[in-house]
Amino acid sequence: MYKVVVVDDHPFIRATVCMLLRQDRLEVVGQADNGIDALRLVREQEPDVIILDIAMPGLDGLEVIARLKAMEHPTKAVVLTSLLPEAYSLRCLQAGAAGYVSKTDDLGELIKAVRAVLSGYSYFPEVTLSSVNSQDLRSGEAQWIAALTDRELMVLQHLARGLSNKEIGSTMLLSNKTISTYKSRLMEKLRVSSLIDLADFARRHQLV
Repeated sequence: MYKVVVVDDHPFIRATVCMLLRQDRLEVVGQADNGIDALRLVREQEPDVIILDIAMPGLDGLEVIARLKAMEHPTKAVVLTSLLPEAYSLRCLQAGAAGYVSKTDDLGELIKAVRAVLSGYSYFPEVTLSSVNSQDLRSGEAQWIAALTDRELMVLQHLARGLSNKEIGSTMLLSNKTISTYKSRLMEKLRVSSLIDLADFARRHQLV
């Protein structure tokens, strides 16, 4: 029986995913609500697959995936997130994920993704230019988003959710000064002049 670890900071989502996996005769050997515990579980349980969100306390999903890839016996990662595929699926692929499923999809897609990954395939949504808002392309905003680093994108998400520099620093294990630097860099790259504008930008592009 294949072993799976489920990582999400929402208990209801974890419970739902675990139920689906068990119905499909997959063994759930651990659950976590943050990136640090996720890595500990992987080291202890050596699962075949880890299902995880991107935005999580401690270490974000992208960093967890990168660390998994560096392990001696890497566990395959399937991302399950509500974040926009146009902004994140390629980043997850580049980080080393084997699959990407949106929480807005039928959760049957998750089982398809897990089975595909266990069979040696990757499972990612088709993201084409036609799925990017034409106004974004004209304004260049889609390119601005693509130019952000993974960590800048995570800081943008947290800022848009209303977290303070201190709260973001605690979540991402970074100093207040570092978060302040990221905030200034984001405002420059996205060509906005205030925190409110940053939050509006993130919501407009479905980054939160």
